[in-house]
Amino acid sequence: MNQRYLKVFGAVIRTGIWHPTLLAAGFALCGCFGTAHAQPFPSRPITLVVPQPPGGANDRTMRLIGERLQQLWSQSVIVDFKPGGGVIVGSQFVARSAPDGHTIGLITGAHTINPAIRKDLPYDALKDFAPVARIGYYIIGLVAHPSLAANTVAELIALARQKPGELHYGSNGIGTSAHLSGELLKIMAGIDLQHIPYNGGAPLYRDMIAARVPVAFAIMGSAMPYVKQERMKLLALTNPRRSEVYPEVAVVAETLPGFEMTTWVGFAVPAATPRDLVQRLSSDVLKVLGEASLRRQFAELGIEAATLPAPEFAAFVRADLERVRRIVQQSGIKGE
Repeated sequence: MNQRYLKVFGAVIRTGIWHPTLLAAGFALCGCFGTAHAQPFPSRPITLVVPQPPGGANDRTMRLIGERLQQLWSQSVIVDFKPGGGVIVGSQFVARSAPDGHTIGLITGAHTINPAIRKDLPYDALKDFAPVARIGYYIIGLVAHPSLAANTVAELIALARQKPGELHYGSNGIGTSAHLSGELLKIMAGIDLQHIPYNGGAPLYRDMIAARVPVAFAIMGSAMPYVKQERMKLLALTNPRRSEVYPEVAVVAETLPGFEMTTWVGFAVPAATPRDLVQRLSSDVLKVLGEASLRRQFAELGIEAATLPAPEFAAFVRADLERVRRIVQQSGIKGE
């Protein structure tokens, strides 16, 4: 209790006069004191921080979720884009934000890839964040030019063994989930493929269509239109099991048991956020993610809904970091 409160009650005690006015003032101040420390959440607009530029799949995803959270909380939800450094700028902003639940960050597979390939991060991916909830993951596909003499994962592996070091695969950049997918395939199948990194999906797709790169790992939300146009063919997905979005498509794990690589997405807040508030955020996010209409919209974006609450998501992030580190060590991937 601060000095102002003590003076009021001190006056009552010293004078021995239990005057109604003094008593009322004292109880009123106590009431103010309690209110200041028990403000309901949310008490002001909430910011969803996206560590990528606007216009991509994460933009649409966050706006869909933000609209529903805004309705649930009866409070404005603002999507704030803070790109830079391969999600580092936005992640650092979240880690250093006030731990009051009003700044929520989007984290993706890059959250565990970066610490596996970089030693200069301005934050600790585990210690500085409290995972809130996993949303799901963007589906990655193993695609090829129609002229490639392989239509399945097994046929691709056989072809690569016939031509060691001659086949190239593309990805949307060094250190991305697509890149790690290719390296994991090389490790588990014992084949030699040469990696060609691109600055995003658009230039990769141009070269694939022109047959300058025969194979690639790509995000299905952007690659699927080319598959439907038969300008690419889809060999398999990198999900651990068949996708609800593309149930007819095989997964690499059917040929190489245990193969798994996804671009997962979820929410996190600063590590110092009170546990009960983290749980409240987790419950609210999972509530809106359970809407059937939202899951249908996710499917249109190539997102597999695969939710996890806070404790399970935290365990998933820790396990994923260790798994990614093993792949990086085995493949020798170096950050840019």
